[in-house]
Formats: sequence, C-alpha cells, structure tokens
Amino acid sequence: MLQQRTLKTLTKAVGVGLHSGQRVELTLRPAQPDTGIVFRRVDLPQPVDIPISALAVTDTRLASTISTGGAKVHTVEHLMSACSGLGLDNLYVDITAEEVPILDGSSASFVFLLQSAGIELQRAPRRFIRLTAPVEVREGQGDNLKWARLDPYHGYKLSFEIDFDHRVVDSTGQRVEFDLGSGSYSRDIARARTFGFTKDLEMMRANGLGLGGGLDNAIVMDDYRVLNSDGLRYDDEFVKHKILDAMGDLYLIGKPLLAAYSAFRSGHALNNKLLRELLSRPDAYEVVTFADERQAPAGFAQPARAW
Repeated sequence: MLQQRTLKTLTKAVGVGLHSGQRVELTLRPAQPDTGIVFRRVDLPQPVDIPISALAVTDTRLASTISTGGAKVHTVEHLMSACSGLGLDNLYVDITAEEVPILDGSSASFVFLLQSAGIELQRAPRRFIRLTAPVEVREGQGDNLKWARLDPYHGYKLSFEIDFDHRVVDSTGQRVEFDLGSGSYSRDIARARTFGFTKDLEMMRANGLGLGGGLDNAIVMDDYRVLNSDGLRYDDEFVKHKILDAMGDLYLIGKPLLAAYSAFRSGHALNNKLLRELLSRPDAYEVVTFADERQAPAGFAQPARAW
C-alpha cells in the first residue's frame, strides 16, 4: 500500500512576512492520518484552524490566502509547494501572525525544515486525484491571453511559460517542464526565489504590500539588471519559481494530483480558478489509492530524496 506521510517530530522557524513585514513564528507538527494540512492561528484569543482547500482560498493578489470566518493566513504557496514536492499529506502548521514567513523567498528553507524533522509513513492509504478528462481555464485575448490546463497523466508533471517584457528575464529560459517522476524537486525547483521589479515596489508598499521584501528574500531587478550580488541560482530561476508557486497553489486542493499541468502566464488567481473548475466537474476526475505501490507512478512511491 502506498501510505500517507507526516512528520516524525515537530520543527520551528522564525521570520518575517513578505507583504506584512511582521515577525512570525511557525511550528510544523505531525498530524494523524486523513487530517490533511491544517493552518492554525495560535495568536488569536481563541485559536482557529484553517484546513487547506481550493474553496478556502479567498485572496490571490500576489500570493495565495486561505481563510475561515475572519481568520486568514497569507502567502501559503511556498510552504505548500514544499509539502507537495516532498509528498507530505498530514501536517499542523501553527502560526503566530497572518502571513507565512518568506524566509529566503524560495521553498528551500521549508524543504530543509521538513526533511530535518523527518518524514514518517502512516497506516492509511495515500489518496490521489486522478484526471480522467482535460480541464482548462482561459482569460483575456491577444497580448493579454493567459491560460492554465490539467490533462490526464500517469504521474505529475508541470510545464510553464512566462512572458515578461524585460531584458533580464528575456535572456533566461521562459519555459520549463518538471516531472516529479524523473526530476528532483529539492534540487531542480525548491531554490527558485520570488522576484520583483524596483519600479513596482513603491506601488506595492503604498498598498501595504511587500513591506518585508528585500534582497535577502527575493530577486530584485531594475530596468537593466539583477541587483542581488549573488546573481541567479538557476539560469531559468524566474520560470522555475512559477513552477514552484503552481505546485503550492495546486496542492491546496488537498490531495496530490495525477495530471499534467501546463500554463501560459498563469498566476495564483488562475491556478485557483483551475482547481475550482476541476471540482465543479465530477466527470473529470476520480479519487484513487494504490494497494500495490509498484503500480504508483514514478516519484510517488519513495519519499523525496534529500539535497
């Protein structure tokens, strides 16, 4: 049986929120089978649990926000991406503010935290959402066109194409494909950082966003160059970060997908719209388990390799 996974022990991190600039403490705890991933706002007078769900996403401006009632958690996608890449099913995320810490701007720090805590197999079958028909969402036309799509596939692979009119981004790879069965999430995707442009920073800060951002947790560019002294971690770091984000956004559906995801200029909003479209079409998917893990697609049978 292909089993569910949680952590062996708890692990903690302290950082600041990318948009809020607030100091925040994060505690990742093991959870029982079939719990799913649950964010817990422990700073509120009465702690509030927010289980992940595509329908719990209530804001997608520059990040994915989940909420229940009046309690929110912003910028969940990098931690969720790490959970997707490592195959974690059950986890409590205790958080002392309303935004997940940005740490270094990638998911590498979350991968390190999760792997340091250790991954434990549980006595319950891992459940997958397997695509049985294509699902697609599109917005805009011509130069404003963007789309995202899921197709049936025995495994999990993602391809993404970006289209930025910027000399630095244009000089790097604008399209990348990653297959969980043949690649290594930790090595190939996890270190890709979020990025932004100095020209957008003033507008963001005027809107109360990006208050915790800087060269230590993002790639920052002016009109001509990357301002970070250490340059890029991957030649195609920009589009790889879009894959990282997409893996986090899609894992908010609550189960790993067996599908091929492809997208052009998509973002948090369109990724969530794609999940909602999928859930509205019961004919397009089924929930499956693998009694014999040898029948599972490559990349799912073994916990993800370390660095």
